[in-house]
Amino acid sequence: MVSGWSQQVLAGIVTVNQILTAGIAILAFSLFLYALSFNLRDRVARSFAIILLCVVVVFTAEALESSSRSPQFIDLFLRLEWVGIIFLPAAYLHFSDALLVTTGQPSRGRRRLAVRLMYVLAAGFLLLFAFGYLLGPLKADAQPVPHLQRTPWTEAFTLCYALTMIWAWINFGRAYRRTLTRSGRRRMAYLLAGATAPALGSFPYLLYGSSLAARHPFLFWGTAVLSNVVVGALLVVMAYAVAFFGVSWPDRVVRSRLFKWILRGPVTASVALGVMTIVRRVGEYFGVVYSGAVPAAMVATVLLIEHTITLASPLWERLIFYGRDRTDLALLQSLQDRLITQGDLRQFLEAVLAAVRDHLQSSSAFVAALDDGELSLVVATGPSPLSPDANLSEALQVIHHNNGNGNAHQEAYIWGDYWLFPLTQPAETEDAPPTLLGILGVARHQQQTLMREQRQALDILLRRASQALRDRRLQQRLFRSLEDLRPQMDMFQRLRAVGRYDSKAGLLQETLPPEADIATWVKDALTHYWGGPKLTQNPLLQFQVVQQTSQQYDGNLANALRAILRAAVDTIRPAGERRFTGEWILYNILEMKFIEGRKVREVAGRLAMSEADLYRKQRVAIEEVARAILAMEQRAGSKGNGKEVNPG
Repeated sequence: MVSGWSQQVLAGIVTVNQILTAGIAILAFSLFLYALSFNLRDRVARSFAIILLCVVVVFTAEALESSSRSPQFIDLFLRLEWVGIIFLPAAYLHFSDALLVTTGQPSRGRRRLAVRLMYVLAAGFLLLFAFGYLLGPLKADAQPVPHLQRTPWTEAFTLCYALTMIWAWINFGRAYRRTLTRSGRRRMAYLLAGATAPALGSFPYLLYGSSLAARHPFLFWGTAVLSNVVVGALLVVMAYAVAFFGVSWPDRVVRSRLFKWILRGPVTASVALGVMTIVRRVGEYFGVVYSGAVPAAMVATVLLIEHTITLASPLWERLIFYGRDRTDLALLQSLQDRLITQGDLRQFLEAVLAAVRDHLQSSSAFVAALDDGELSLVVATGPSPLSPDANLSEALQVIHHNNGNGNAHQEAYIWGDYWLFPLTQPAETEDAPPTLLGILGVARHQQQTLMREQRQALDILLRRASQALRDRRLQQRLFRSLEDLRPQMDMFQRLRAVGRYDSKAGLLQETLPPEADIATWVKDALTHYWGGPKLTQNPLLQFQVVQQTSQQYDGNLANALRAILRAAVDTIRPAGERRFTGEWILYNILEMKFIEGRKVREVAGRLAMSEADLYRKQRVAIEEVARAILAMEQRAGSKGNGKEVNPG
């Protein structure tokens, strides 16, 4: 028993424990959402999500129970807590089986059967719990906190709980021994250390030590606080280790994303909850039941934490996550921040054209860029700007006819009612002419001439516009290089990811892109089925089936890809003569929209469906084509390089 100031200290420790319990519930729920959002396709992440769900149920119910005063609600929340406890051993065994499969030890049927039987056994304990056999009535007056009475079935469940956890830990050890890479073993060690948190922190040990806890409340609550701190920390460690499963992102991306998720989610929510609780308890101590300071403190805490994270995130990303690649990654990040988008380019050129029109007192002006020998309108300003359909090839002929491509002084040339000014890039050598980047056109008045002052200001503005088009061309080259590198980079990251824990099998097997990426590439290729950059520069050209099929088309990859697409579309064609019935919808959409090139409205009208329904069905059809191409690629890989593969 305690009294006086000791009772106040004990009450403070109890409050801290309540805050930590709620914080663990928030943390587990946030990590559960993280697993659902980023790597749910991986079996390790899915089984870990089940563990997190059990932890959410346990600690949420415990937090609600600790703040309740009514025996009815206390009994309800204590029983709700046991729903998560009952399924936790089965979830652990499931998790250990997934780890073994990931490290190259697939189940021959026995482990999988054991996992299923454990879930069935958990469902049986849940039935016993529902009918009042697993646990007895509530001991509302028990010290230091109320708890449910034990029954003989409680002893049986405790034995099952312990044996299943031991079995799971044996599997954890086997998975650790099978991991050969240094980074993989390190993360597996993190996972094993973190796995102790839900297993040891969720079981209600008060069932077996209520008398000891009642005699030593300080020891009990101090141990509870320390246990919750350790559980929260180890839960983060476990989530960190699992975050690398099933994703092909670089390690720095995984760390940064998880760290931000934890800071902006559970850390912010837990600190705000703690501040709100402390402010409320202080108010109650001074006799104020409710104070406006409670919501004000909560809002201020959230804003301050979010503001601190925003300001500090670039610093801790460079110091903690970039490592030896800090210089290269900082350069890439600065490029991302300073990238000239199409909107930025138009905005800058509009400002240049506004200054040109002001100096020349002109009604309109435009800038056109030279790409692959053709002019394309970038921006036009003024009350009567140049029409987007204007034939700019005539303007280009005027420049070439007057030797504008070789004029270093950017003379003005007349094209109808416009002055044309070449926008050039200086040559790399003295003998070579400057490179034409585009033209700047300005509407002129009849008999208008350029004054010397106007020409001087115009030269400066023309240099500004030329610089913008030069940067645009450099970025286009950079983007084309990145597009060419993207499939190889994706493949490298996937191989690196699968080799973390099973280097032998992971690096020997062929790793194909995700089905979602293939579907995107298929849609692009079908969009330019009869020719265009989305076909001729498509990542599908790197597939073995396309490379092998190109031998039938004299090495023409575009024709080979077109044949592969045609064959894949034919795989979803129903048998018999073509009709416009329900079973033919997917095939007819692909045939009419992409192969025949009809407009969406026309296809929708012919198939008697809305345009929105057409797009939904089109997505399904493209996914089917992607699966067919994926199957072709798998067959091509199994036949080896150098052999022709018939796409039909």
